[in-house]
Amino acid sequence: MEEKYMERALELAKRGIGRVNPNPLVGAVIVKNNEIIGEGYHECYGGAHAERNAVKNATKDVEGSTIYITLEPCAHYGKTPPCVDLLIQNKFKKVVIGMLDPNELVEGKSVERLKQHGIEVIVGVKEEDCKKLNEIFIKYITSKIPFVILKSGMSLDGKIATYSGDSKWITSKESREDSQNLRNRLHSIMVGVNTVIADDPELTCRINNEKSLIRIIVDTKLRIPLSSKVIKNQDKNTIVATTFSADENKKQILSDLGIKIIEVPSKNKKVDLKEVVKKLGQEGIDSILIEGGGTLNFSALEEDIVDKVIVYIAPKILGGEKSTSSIAGQGFSQLEEAVQLTDMRYRKTGRDLVIEGYIRKK
Repeated sequence: MEEKYMERALELAKRGIGRVNPNPLVGAVIVKNNEIIGEGYHECYGGAHAERNAVKNATKDVEGSTIYITLEPCAHYGKTPPCVDLLIQNKFKKVVIGMLDPNELVEGKSVERLKQHGIEVIVGVKEEDCKKLNEIFIKYITSKIPFVILKSGMSLDGKIATYSGDSKWITSKESREDSQNLRNRLHSIMVGVNTVIADDPELTCRINNEKSLIRIIVDTKLRIPLSSKVIKNQDKNTIVATTFSADENKKQILSDLGIKIIEVPSKNKKVDLKEVVKKLGQEGIDSILIEGGGTLNFSALEEDIVDKVIVYIAPKILGGEKSTSSIAGQGFSQLEEAVQLTDMRYRKTGRDLVIEGYIRKK
């Protein structure tokens, strides 16, 4: 029964996807006499936490009941008071927690406080599922470095465009819709300036019009056209990452247009991506979806900033030495240098195969 109620709490937590970054996704279920009497989840950044919403929504007195929470309740004052105090004040009999909060301000402190007040605590119910749900939060809260996903849609032979540049559409409609769900899950989206010049994308999240997806353009020499959609659409957040040596006049023009400029040193005559990611973390950005071309994709892998790879593979073969590959750049000279993935998962969207895996860190 504990797993059953925690599964329900996980389902509730997912309702906050796209609205709580950089906070965690949390769900809570209150049970009394084997009956669910209250449910809640963290609905939006800055809003009430899951426990408070569950208590508020309860249909009966919660005293003496059990609450199932996907993440250890907070023990500190932030935008809301500590949830652990709420549980103590409402005299819960038992608290079942999916995973401990890795935030150094919490880290088991709530568990100890609950026990000190005679409340039974169980930790680790469906823990792996809870950690998987909040993999972005876990990395960001412990390192202040964004969780980075590299996503690509390609043909069976690894091409993202024909030799003439035709690329719409290689993957299926279902894959493109699935990709929009991915955009909704993450805080920002990153592309290289070549993608902006070639495709002039909007880089928006079409399934959640309320979501302000932060758009990051990597542009070493500030070649970005002022007429591009990511520049003209000022209702959306746009950041241009460039080098200290880029044209100062162009920097000023972009700044005057409301574009945030992030400057970092150059590395191999390109933007130092590790430094960019660090600075984005300092800006409160907890996650990045890379949807770039082959050059940016290889640089991201080479610089070891990627945590996870998601590839949509269409059952098509394009061929051609001059067709655009999903991973370009110089490449690695030795097989032992190759980027390796672990914890692989496979699924289908429409006719396409989706492969997901985590970068095996060296």
